[in-house]
Amino acid sequence: MNELPPCPKCQSVYTYEDGALLVCPECAHEWSADAQSQADTGKAIKDANGNALMDGDTITVIKDLKVKGSSMVVKVGTRVKNIRLVDGDHDIECKIDGIGAMKLKSEFVKRV
Repeated sequence: MNELPPCPKCQSVYTYEDGALLVCPECAHEWSADAQSQADTGKAIKDANGNALMDGDTITVIKDLKVKGSSMVVKVGTRVKNIRLVDGDHDIECKIDGIGAMKLKSEFVKRV
């Protein structure tokens, strides 16, 4: 039988799988098994609320962001689908409708 990891929030050993998520019945914390493996390697990238981000996630911009080198602005509430995580200061690569390819900092987005 596969040994599931303990809950990262309360360390309970009674975790179970629910689809693609792991769930703790004691504190009701849900997390992705992929996020757990990223946390083990130390490469976890978190959004403004502290949720772990993964490749392919959909995010929302939480602050107006000026696009460097142009007069365009990415407005609050802009949804971005299918992100890609990269190393560096700007740790999210994505395509935004009407603007094009961009790099964003994870501190200015939240996972949807």
